[in-house]
Amino acid sequence: MKKVKMSDTIKKVQEYKDSLIKKAEVLIEVGFPKKIVELNELLSTEMFSNRKFSSVHSELNIPVPEFIPIIKKEENDNDDGPAAKRPKTLDDEISGTKVMGLASGTVPCNDPLCEMIKVVKPIIRELVEDSNLLKMWISFLIPKIEDGNNFGVSIQEDTLSEIQAVESEAAAFFDQISRYFLSRAKVVSKVAKYPHIEDYRRAVIEFDEKEYLTLWLVVCEIRNRYSSLHDIVIKNMEKLKKPRSSNTESLY
Repeated sequence: MKKVKMSDTIKKVQEYKDSLIKKAEVLIEVGFPKKIVELNELLSTEMFSNRKFSSVHSELNIPVPEFIPIIKKEENDNDDGPAAKRPKTLDDEISGTKVMGLASGTVPCNDPLCEMIKVVKPIIRELVEDSNLLKMWISFLIPKIEDGNNFGVSIQEDTLSEIQAVESEAAAFFDQISRYFLSRAKVVSKVAKYPHIEDYRRAVIEFDEKEYLTLWLVVCEIRNRYSSLHDIVIKNMEKLKKPRSSNTESLY
């Protein structure tokens, strides 16, 4: 009974490997060229092409409060002890406008950039998934370790390293988007705390413009990574599939 179950398990594993190899080959021959064309078309749309930085600016909804002068109390002549040892009060130290809640409501996210992020995030995720699929495909094609005639195996390993680098870079793109929201929130909190300081408001604008440029660059880099992976795999397809054949062509 155990032998039958083990045989079924091995069969299922082999079916998984075969289906993955077939899926990866279809991805390389059809999926990659299609994705490259789609990304080129996306970069030519109004969202990414010839867009002015001013179009990604966002209203913070943090008004400048009315200035109320703070009058310091006169020092008491009978007060003993140095001022440094007395408990600090608002008169002693002013650390910005105390904000428990904004009368104007919440501070919104940058809507134009959020729309771009909705488009870019699935593209990043797809690159991670495609890279992972390609990585497993080459791993299954690597033959058992033997002495000599390993030139084709070295091509497989070099290609595998390139794919792993792309996968890591794609994951970093995803992390960058998360860090943008956290970093922007910190600057916006400065605006809420110090609403009279224009530099903080300007910093938010600069942050948004930088993120717009970064998102455009991410799409360009993903397009380039698909192109480079497709190129290197197609040029070395024979060696990747049959690493120990008599052919001794070098890696492109």
